[in-house]
Amino acid sequence: MATTPAPERPPAGDTVSLPLRAAGSAEGRPRRRPPTLVRHLGVAVLFAVLLMLASAKLSAYRDYQLAELAAFVVAVAGLTVLIGLSGQISIGNGAFMAVGGYTGALLFLHLQWPLVAIVLAATAAAAVSGAVFGFAAARLRGPYLAGATLMLAVALPSLATRFQSVFGGDQGLGFYVNVPGFLGVNFSLSEWQAWFNCGIALIALVLLANLIRSRVGRNWRALRDDEVAASLSGLNVARLQVVAFVVSAACAGAGGVLLAVVDGTVSASVFALGLSIQLLTAAVLGGLGTLTGAVWGSALLVLVPTYLENVAQSHGMTQGTSSSVPIVAYGVVLIAVMLLFPSGIQGGLLRLIALGRRRPARNQQEKGSS
Repeated sequence: MATTPAPERPPAGDTVSLPLRAAGSAEGRPRRRPPTLVRHLGVAVLFAVLLMLASAKLSAYRDYQLAELAAFVVAVAGLTVLIGLSGQISIGNGAFMAVGGYTGALLFLHLQWPLVAIVLAATAAAAVSGAVFGFAAARLRGPYLAGATLMLAVALPSLATRFQSVFGGDQGLGFYVNVPGFLGVNFSLSEWQAWFNCGIALIALVLLANLIRSRVGRNWRALRDDEVAASLSGLNVARLQVVAFVVSAACAGAGGVLLAVVDGTVSASVFALGLSIQLLTAAVLGGLGTLTGAVWGSALLVLVPTYLENVAQSHGMTQGTSSSVPIVAYGVVLIAVMLLFPSGIQGGLLRLIALGRRRPARNQQEKGSS
């Protein structure tokens, strides 16, 4: 009967080559990534430093634009989460911005609260109004929900003219903030507005980014993909929809009070129906469901109109004609983005980056096969 020879042992002093361990720690465990909150805070701190350095080099008008951009980023981010993650359509977030703006102005004029407390109270007031509307519209879907939010965008800002003694009518309410004393007398108001609004915007983005990565965000995506399947799997569809509306309304309220900080006043004309349409356009152009897309869309919303009006006036157009140029440009840009990048600017950029990474790998494979 044949016997299998025993394996030879290596001579004394020789080392036995062991299989390579998995990349990571010395024990072979995979390297653990930092927690999501820590990573998001690190990115926010980095951007905060960069924005502070940039603000110090910008002119007063550019600081004003940066502060306005930060206000719209917060509002558009809440809307893109509502539509892109939970799948609900809203054309009325301008009304929630009005709730935040008027709440902040009333607290500032009558109670003289600190600015941070005013922002928190205005955000809470908008969140409560979003919860009330969310409960009322929980059974609405598709165009019916869009119609209800459209009615809200038209009706709610008109209350300012109905109750002129409280909300100031067409003149609005003043909201003139001052530079904190610890920054010194030489610190400009526009730079302080840019710092404050960008700080609040970064905090809001960090909170939204963690919410998207949480269980609530995963449930929203399941609800967006298939509402019936989400309901059959045990998810409370109505509650998830209401929570999404609360988050979106809270972001809009924060954006409204930040916009009031920039403008120095709150009036019904600022929060008209056109504002809600602009927010929806910015969310679609930037890319629904992505916070980076909210930044791209807000940048188009703030920077493009001013640039186009200046170009139109430099070419001899009247002020009335030049003011209509941005509207036409929005339509052209919206059509172009929808045709070239259906998932928005952020989706188009990610697609281009993916194509750029695939091309060198494909070329390398072709060289290896030849």
